[in-house]
Amino acid sequence: MWHSIEKAFNRAVFYSFSKKKIALTFPVLVLCGVFFVFCKALAHDSGDWISLSMLFLPILLSSGVLLALGVLLVRLYIHESRQLSLGLKRLIGGSLDLMLGTSYLSIPPILVYLCLWIVMGIFFLLQEIPGIGPFFSVVFSFAPFLLIFAALLLCFINLGLLFFVAPAAALHPLKRVSLVKRVFHNFSKKLFSSLILFCIALIPIAIVGGLLYFAAELTHLRFLVAEQSLGVALEWFFIMLPFAAFLSPATIFFFQFAAESYQLLQE
Repeated sequence: MWHSIEKAFNRAVFYSFSKKKIALTFPVLVLCGVFFVFCKALAHDSGDWISLSMLFLPILLSSGVLLALGVLLVRLYIHESRQLSLGLKRLIGGSLDLMLGTSYLSIPPILVYLCLWIVMGIFFLLQEIPGIGPFFSVVFSFAPFLLIFAALLLCFINLGLLFFVAPAAALHPLKRVSLVKRVFHNFSKKLFSSLILFCIALIPIAIVGGLLYFAAELTHLRFLVAEQSLGVALEWFFIMLPFAAFLSPATIFFFQFAAESYQLLQE
C-alpha cells in the first residue's frame, strides 16, 4: 500500500508543473484571492462581529469555484496520465455542466455559516446591553467559542469536500445525491486510509501556504502603511498575485493526488 502511495505521490508531483494547468489554476486562485482581499478590506474598519465573520466567509465562497476547478484538473490529469491529448477549450466545454452541478454542493455550508453568523450576532448584541452586558458576556462565553469552533469545522469539511468530491465527480458523473452517497460510502468504508491520503495531499499547500502567509504578515508589520480600506485592499491585492502564483502548483498537486487517492481507495 505504501509503495502505491509513493508512486501516486511522485506521479502527481511530476504533472503539477504543466503550463496549461498553471494557466488554468492561476486565474481561479486570483479570483479566490479577490474574495479574501475584499473581505479583509470590509473587516478593516468594521466592528468585531463583521470582522470575525470576514475571516471565514471567503473560504466558503472560494470552495465552489475551487470545486469546479478541481473537476477540470482531475479530468485533464487523467488524460495526461493516459497519454491522451485534450485541448483546454474542449475540456472546459465538455465539463461545463459537470462543473456547475458539483459547485452547487458548496452552497449548503455557506447557508449553515450564515446561520452561525446570525446567532453570533445575538451574543454581540447581548454584550452591548448597558449594565448587564458584561454579565452576559461572561456567562455565555461558551456559546461564541462553540460557534467559532463550528465555523472552523465547517471550513475543514469544505476542504475535505474538495478532496473527495472532485475526483468522484470527474470520474463518475452522477446525480448530486448519488455522488454524495458514493463519496460518503467510500470515506466511511476506508476511514483511516482516506484521512491519511487527505493529510498527505495537504502537505505541499500547508508548507507553501505557511511560508507565504508568514512572509505576508512580516510585510504587513514592517512595510505596509495604508490605513484606509481602499489602500489596504490595493496593498493586499498586489501581495495576493504572487501568493496565487506560488500556490498554483500545490493546488494542482492537491487535486491530482485526490484523483490518485480515489483510485487507490477503489482497490
